[in-house]
Amino acid sequence: MAVTIQIPTALRNFTGRQGEVTVTGATVGAALAALAEQHPDIKPHLYQDEGSLRSFINVFVGDANIKKLQGLDTPLSDGAVIMLVPAIAGGKDGGAW
Repeated sequence: MAVTIQIPTALRNFTGRQGEVTVTGATVGAALAALAEQHPDIKPHLYQDEGSLRSFINVFVGDANIKKLQGLDTPLSDGAVIMLVPAIAGGKDGGAW
């Protein structure tokens, strides 16, 4: 089944500047594997060396974080939209700038 993966600006250099990539996959894990197969340069930015998803990459199907669903085994329906959201850190603790 065809699904769309929305690529954040920070990762678009690894998908030929595409903001969306269409792949096939019955689960989130299969869809992300298909993305990495189509665009191999994105793989190290999504996965750790042992193959698990990097902890700072949040993955949503619709408005639900897959961590609250079935993780990478979350099933997808045809036409589903996956959104990759890298966590952003930084700033200054306490007090004025």
